This record gives sequence, C-alpha cells and structure tokens, in this order.
Amino acid sequence: MINLFKKKEKATVTLTDDNWDKIINSSSGPVVVDIWASWCGPCKLIGPIVDELAEEFKGKVTVGKLNSEENNKSRELGIRSIPTLLFYKDGKRVNQIVGAKPMDIIRQQMERLAS
Repeated sequence: MINLFKKKEKATVTLTDDNWDKIINSSSGPVVVDIWASWCGPCKLIGPIVDELAEEFKGKVTVGKLNSEENNKSRELGIRSIPTLLFYKDGKRVNQIVGAKPMDIIRQQMERLAS
C-alpha cells in the first residue's frame, strides 16, 4: 500500500551558528548556503527555487539554509543584503549571488561548483 501522507525527506540542511563549521568545513563536496529571513519577500521568492535545485543536485552539492534572524553567522560573514547565496568548495567561499535571481542563473553556478 502506498502511503500518500509520507513526508518527503528534505534535500536541504538547516544551518545554524552551532553546526556551521561542521557542515561547511567538513563537507566532502561543494556547499551552497541560502541566507534568508522570514520577513524577506525576495527570500520567499527564491526559497522554492533553492529547494528544487537542492533536490536536483542531491548527492553532488550540499544545500544549506541559514536563517539570518536566528543566527549571528550572517553578520560574521558581512552579509548586508538578503537573499544571499554563498558557494563553498573545500571550505572556502568561491562565489556568491546577492538578491533574487532566476533559476537558470543559480543552476549555472551550482553546475560550475559541482564540476
């Protein structure tokens, strides 16, 4: 029997001040971080895009979400505008996108990161 109410496993990881170093620096592959806030309209716009791309790149790129209202890490990183997407490879930031961008642009950056 098929369970129609079974929750699908999330393709994204929730990032916090406490688990940041473990996930970013200890990841065996590239990481994309979506920095967002609940009051941010553009964040709500790209949130589903990031979720869809996380599913598409599952196993190739780790996608994490950092709530800037609940964590200080965004301030430590000097983030002044959200949404911001940070791209990490081997624990080092290699790129970023600031503001809401189309899915194709985000996908392109993720493909470069994964290659």
